Amino acid sequence: MRRFIVTDLDLSGKNVVVRGDLFRHMARSLRLKIDTEVILADGKEAECTGVITAMERDSLTVTISERRQIKGNGDGLWLTLCQGLPKGDKMELILQKSTELGVSEVVPFLAERSVPRISPEREQERLRRWQRVAEEAARQAGCPAVPRVQLARGLTEAVRGTDHDLKLLLWEDERTTTLAGVLVAAQTPKRIAVVVGPEGGFTAAEAAEAREAGFVPVTLGRRILRTETAGIALVAILQYLYGDLGSGPPRPAPAQPIP
Repeated sequence: MRRFIVTDLDLSGKNVVVRGDLFRHMARSLRLKIDTEVILADGKEAECTGVITAMERDSLTVTISERRQIKGNGDGLWLTLCQGLPKGDKMELILQKSTELGVSEVVPFLAERSVPRISPEREQERLRRWQRVAEEAARQAGCPAVPRVQLARGLTEAVRGTDHDLKLLLWEDERTTTLAGVLVAAQTPKRIAVVVGPEGGFTAAEAAEAREAGFVPVTLGRRILRTETAGIALVAILQYLYGDLGSGPPRPAPAQPIP
């Protein structure tokens, strides 16, 4: 059964009308027909099973038969990735892979050594693009929820107000504090924030600022990882240790038939 994430549609009614890009994907790319059973998820841990009952020129209708809640990040590990904005389209790769690994929140930020700059006029356009990438990755991976994407104008804004149990700063100039050492001492955290710099890394001032916000600078060892690799690697490690990576699919709550 095909599963689709529809964050902009109301799934509370008996019938759901699908238009736009998702309609074109379902009707023209996948060639789904009337009487095909599908799953629609709202990206917030709720999903519905239904049947395509009508197909128009620019829309299709799914009649809902049952609803259920999916246990997701809300009852498990909450993982925030703060990523210094990298060059080119690397941010999209980071979003895609971290979403597949179950990250809860991604905060791209304009670090002092970030090469790309985003004008205020283009911020919303870029955010919409990034959110679509996350939604598509969540759909492909069968994630119960879509991570939220927020743009920060600098490291200060990215780390402000973080109340996580464990805060990690991947810093190339750290020599003594290892990731393994910090994780051994951690008391099974439920909320973790990770800060990764852009290609040029962090300045000493940024590292000091992160320390003041409670982040622990750690080294990954002798390997030098690219910025698009470092965050993904750390997310995978943390999900394996504290999250659901390798623990099997989330268990849905009992379905509620639609009268």
